[in-house]
Amino acid sequence: MKIGLFTSGYQRNPLEHAFEDAKRFGYDYIELWGGRPHAFAPDLKNGDIDMVKSLIDQYEVPVRIYTPEHNAYPYNFMIGTEQMRKDAINYLKLSMEMGKEMGAEFTLMSPAHAGYLTSEKEIWHRLIESMKELTNYAEKINHKIILEALTPMESNVCTTANDLARVFGQIESDHLVGMCDIVPPFVQHESIMAYFDKLQDKMQHLHIIDSDGTTDTHVTPGEGVLPLKEYLMELKHIGYEGTATIELVTAYINEPRFYARRAINNLKALME
Repeated sequence: MKIGLFTSGYQRNPLEHAFEDAKRFGYDYIELWGGRPHAFAPDLKNGDIDMVKSLIDQYEVPVRIYTPEHNAYPYNFMIGTEQMRKDAINYLKLSMEMGKEMGAEFTLMSPAHAGYLTSEKEIWHRLIESMKELTNYAEKINHKIILEALTPMESNVCTTANDLARVFGQIESDHLVGMCDIVPPFVQHESIMAYFDKLQDKMQHLHIIDSDGTTDTHVTPGEGVLPLKEYLMELKHIGYEGTATIELVTAYINEPRFYARRAINNLKALME
């Protein structure tokens, strides 16, 4: 299993710190957060992509997944007017272009909240319409989308393995695959391992972190209440050899370098 460092928690530090730490702490790859000041897709298009590629070459750490910010202001393809949706879709198309250019295999997308007054019918129509358009573009440029389910605290659109499976049942494409962030199933008492059964070969990526058991907070591995050691044993049992990003988001933004080191050391100790 390949272990990745997520760069969102480094947004108050130079991006180079994330690449340097991935190299010195023993991470296999980087999952690059696409928000300012580091890797916002329009900034990459305007020349910053060369900076990212130079860091990849300098530290010999690849970017395997590009994760553009689109769960809040100003981009969310699940809420607002049709023009707002189109604006978000165009942004994500550009994000896929930039992900492909930096050598990433995947661009990660997670449908955000659709608003409290939106009906289930409206939510699903907008989700499928948007994902079809994005998947068609992924096929055109020969890139892959990873679709992520969020917690019910974050979204009312796609929050379970069944939701992901339903999307894949309506959009058949090798360029659209799924993943499991293990916090969403854990906090809503859904089976984490069921993702593998329900998604089958679509199950191609993980976000591994710990949990407080009640909120969407992402906790350093081994310091929450999730039975991580047993989960890792099950991953070994089923022979999972894909990617697993330790998704420390912003809970440790004051000292990301301390916690990036602790996180991978804790995870490797649990794996032993």
